[in-house]
Amino acid sequence: MSFNSIVMVKQVPDTANIFGQVMKEDGTVNRAKLPAIFNHEDRVAIELALQIKDKFGGKVIAITMGPPRASDILRECLFMGADEAYLISDRKFAGADTLATSYVLSEAIKKIGSYDFVFAGRQAIDGDTAQVGPQTAEKLQIPQITYTEEVLSIKNGAVRIKRKIDGGFEILESTLPVLVTVIKDAVSPRPFKARRVMAFKNAKTLLELEKLTEGNSLLYIDQLKDEYISKGLYIHTLTMDDLKLDETRCGVHGSPTKVHKVESVVLAGGNHEMIEPTKEGISRLIDHLLEDHILG
Repeated sequence: MSFNSIVMVKQVPDTANIFGQVMKEDGTVNRAKLPAIFNHEDRVAIELALQIKDKFGGKVIAITMGPPRASDILRECLFMGADEAYLISDRKFAGADTLATSYVLSEAIKKIGSYDFVFAGRQAIDGDTAQVGPQTAEKLQIPQITYTEEVLSIKNGAVRIKRKIDGGFEILESTLPVLVTVIKDAVSPRPFKARRVMAFKNAKTLLELEKLTEGNSLLYIDQLKDEYISKGLYIHTLTMDDLKLDETRCGVHGSPTKVHKVESVVLAGGNHEMIEPTKEGISRLIDHLLEDHILG
């Protein structure tokens, strides 16, 4: 029996390289001010889905909700081995919190349909909430297993998963379909396959195809789209209208989370004392620690 997987991935700001004014006045991230990278735990989720495909057969579909440039990570998913990719993009999605994001993603998954697994990274480094996966499962009305370390077995319409918990692990079993969130150490993502890089480096979304037709009277968008679909190079694009969404549940309007205040924290060192690596130096250090009640 084969199993189909839909993997939710995200392009995130590189929070390890923060500079300039990275927060807007409304408390949302100014993503244009930061370099964008593939969220690592989502890459791990793609790998886990691909391993299931390698063992049992089936299809892996990568989806992401974001601005047009998020198509970059969808091409990376195709380079790794994903069969299809969907970009969920609309200006009306901007400023979404986890509640609005999970609503859009769940409706996109319903439209795509035909899945046994929905995979996602445990959390994204730009929010660290770990909420989108569980909220999406709730809206899909399917079971969920979070903090996944290993998929132990899949048989008789059920999956057994090793899940990380504080101080150890637990083994859970769930019927299919199920949503699974994955921790960063679950598996090591495979490198891109050179053959697939050459094959899919020119894969395009509808928005990218529209740019190709601008100022070129010889290119027609419908014809170009059909050509890319026939070659397997089309990255599906879903907008609010395509998904027939309730606008009041999307973007800023559908996000009850509000940022009250944003502060820039500057870490500065105070006075310091050099401790010599001698018996006298160590004794002086211990005396200081005792005085400050750090020891004792």
